[in-house]
Amino acid sequence: RPPYANHPPQVELSFVQMAYNPFSSDTLADPGFAYQRLLVEAPVHYFPDFDPPFFTLSKYADVEWALRDIATFPSEHGQGPRYSPPMGMLSDPPQHTFFRNLVQQAFTPKVIQTLAGRINALSHELLDLLHGPFELHDDYAAPLPVIIISELLGVPSDQREQFKAWSDVRVAAMGAADPTIYMADMQALDDYLMDQINSRRQRLQAGETLADDLIARLVQVTENGQGLDDAQVLSVVGQLLVGGNETTTSLITNAVWRLLQVPARWQLLVDRPDLIDSAIEESLRFDPPVLGLYRTTSREVTLRDVTIPANQKVMLCYAAANRDPEAFEQPNDFIVDRPAKRHLSFGLGVHFCLGAQLARLEARTALATLVERFPNLNLIDDGERIAPFFLWGRHRLPVAP
Repeated sequence: RPPYANHPPQVELSFVQMAYNPFSSDTLADPGFAYQRLLVEAPVHYFPDFDPPFFTLSKYADVEWALRDIATFPSEHGQGPRYSPPMGMLSDPPQHTFFRNLVQQAFTPKVIQTLAGRINALSHELLDLLHGPFELHDDYAAPLPVIIISELLGVPSDQREQFKAWSDVRVAAMGAADPTIYMADMQALDDYLMDQINSRRQRLQAGETLADDLIARLVQVTENGQGLDDAQVLSVVGQLLVGGNETTTSLITNAVWRLLQVPARWQLLVDRPDLIDSAIEESLRFDPPVLGLYRTTSREVTLRDVTIPANQKVMLCYAAANRDPEAFEQPNDFIVDRPAKRHLSFGLGVHFCLGAQLARLEARTALATLVERFPNLNLIDDGERIAPFFLWGRHRLPVAP
């Protein structure tokens, strides 16, 4: 159960804070500008007009500390803006350690590297279909990670479009004012995944050899003689689906968007493809696909003269921390060859993103192939952003070769 049946009581602040609304049209259009104000005027901000209300941490040092201090900022009530029960990797040790040890066997560097050839071939296959102006999101950035995660999970190719739609619904529900409108679709996804899980268990019991996909691995993997039950497999698969889909798509679209906004940036990669890794990391810093995730305080915390009560939702704003001038020089400039420094876009500590290396590989390959095939690529317009307020990417990004 969440710490409050509905939501925690409103917090009375002892001072007047800046007006910041993460749901306003101005913030949604350009969160980076709003975060500049947060960093200076309200590095610990309280937003009462959501159910439940939540605080936002924006300074790099504060977000880093909260990510590491899982005793004070646990994930036990979910990493979304609403309270949810601990489950799978969205829990804390020791439960989290058990799940992580099982699941990360499918995401070792060796396993990820075996996907490089398939990702490269798929990038070329998708671009082979394009002639004239095209929609980068729909025609390239979205299909690439959807196909890869679908193949990893063992989803049949004729069901990928439905799978993508269900995944989008799951993401939309996390930040929606009324998540109940998505319940039917989310249940349909759960039903489909349970069918896949049950099918593999039945074939195992019949002595059949399973195909080597993630669902098959999850129903068979054990640690110290203990495995995952159906609900636990379902939770992990759902988390992998979202993490391996929308966020990687946004990483690709965000990177191409910023590079094409200033043609000299794109030309620099055409001339210096060795800078593609650096460009990917700068995109992650400048435009993190996940603007921030949430924790729930286990105790009262006073930070920068603001007291956060126990059991309060707190958004750890990666995007703001990545623009903190105390952590990065010229933080509001996109610098393709910026010297390497750790951004927080994949989180930190025990909850560091399990799929970070796969996301980097997909984005690196997608960008390298695009630069090679379309060196004269142009941005038609800035398109439009994706809907969830705590995510950041382009739902539309029209370009022309």
